[in-house]
Order: sequence, then C-alpha cells, then structure tokens
Amino acid sequence: MKLPTGPGAPASDAVDVLNEASRTCRVQSMSAEVGVSGKVNGQRLRARLLVGVAAPASARIEAPAPFGAPAFVLASVGDAATLLLPRDNRFVEHRTLDEILAALTGVPLSADELRMTLSGCWSSNVVAVRAIAFGADWRRIIVEPDHGLWLHREDGNAMWRVVAVTRNIEHSGRRWGAQYRDFQSDIPRSIHIASADSESAGTYELDLSLSQVETNVPLGADVFRVDVPRSAEPMTLDELRHARPGVREN
Repeated sequence: MKLPTGPGAPASDAVDVLNEASRTCRVQSMSAEVGVSGKVNGQRLRARLLVGVAAPASARIEAPAPFGAPAFVLASVGDAATLLLPRDNRFVEHRTLDEILAALTGVPLSADELRMTLSGCWSSNVVAVRAIAFGADWRRIIVEPDHGLWLHREDGNAMWRVVAVTRNIEHSGRRWGAQYRDFQSDIPRSIHIASADSESAGTYELDLSLSQVETNVPLGADVFRVDVPRSAEPMTLDELRHARPGVREN
C-alpha cells in the first residue's frame, strides 16, 4: 500500500473520522487462527497460532503442534503474562506480554495493542492530538500516547477505515508499523507488520494471515490462564529469545 506523502493540510474532523471508522468494527473480543511468516533479525520464522484477545487487556496465544502438546501457551491479563513450554516443561512468568512477545517473535505488543492490531479496529476512545488531510479521502491522525493512524475511504460516500498504523516510542526505540488488506466483515485478513528501528535495536518484518475469525464472542477468564506444573523449570527471556519454540522455521 502506498501511503500519501508530503505535508498535507490541517484537518478538524479527527473525532468524526475516528468515530465513523470505529463504528464499522467494534471489537471487544476476538479469536482467530493466525499464520505468521517473515523474518526477525534476518532469521526466517513461520508459525501457526491460535489467538484470543479481549478488552481491556487480556490475550492468549497458542502454537499447536501436529500431534501432542502445543509448542507453547502464552496468556496475559493486564500486566501479568505467563508462557509455558509444555514439551520442554519450562516457563516464563512475572513478565509483561510485550516483553515475552518481543523475545518470542520480535514484535513487542501489549494485550490491548494486540487486539487492536489484529482487528484493525482502533478505539474511538483514543485521544486525537491532531489530524492531517491528504485530499478528501485520506487522513493521518496522531493519537495519544504515540500512535499514528492512517484512515482511508474509497470515495465521499464510503465509510472511513483504518488501513495502517505506526508507533513511535522515542525513548525506547520501539518503532513499528502495520498495514491492513483483504477486509471481510470490516476485519482485515492480511496484516503486514514491520519494525522501523535500526538493526542494533532489532528488526522484523512479518506477514499475518487470519482465518476462522470470530468477533465479540464470550471468552471466559479460564481462557487467559496458564496452569504451570510444579515440575516445570523457570526460563529467562534471553533463553527464550534464542529458542523461539513454535516460530522458528526449520
């Protein structure tokens, strides 16, 4: 997707555009099968994941195996995330979801960001700082704390839709962007995620393919809980970063 370039012009319709875009895709919970392919720090990765997310900040990601126990199960509620590797009988806990996801896949997303990134549905509750117009059918809206949303409509009679997002956290160097394609029922089925950091900060470029998508279905509290066996041994993020179970391409 080629996004508009140039300075654009100030726009005063940020709230209306965001409200219209969010009305078409209100997502409080979502489950999907997600195919992942791409590279992290030059290493090829490929995975099939089962993902469930729910507002305000709950997530579950599982990497099923062709047979037997899954490669990993990751669940998070709020700031508390736990990863279990059933085949290795090891676990990571007392970490946030974005820390574990960064070590596992290279992509640092919180549970709330994961829900909005997968659904392409960015809440109308975000605070718009300013909006820039690129003609009548493109808007770039900067929202707090550090996201830029690109919205597009096919023509003046079509609904606004979020087609890309960028994130820039200057103090941590975690900068990334996502683009959305192949919308069905206002949910994207193809997502391209890429870092915008220097190589020293780590780079990644991943294509996500969504199927079996269900939105706004009840997901009980037990979905976002991982039972760690007493016999399991703890694991560090550095060990996880080198292992990347379930996502490393053979």
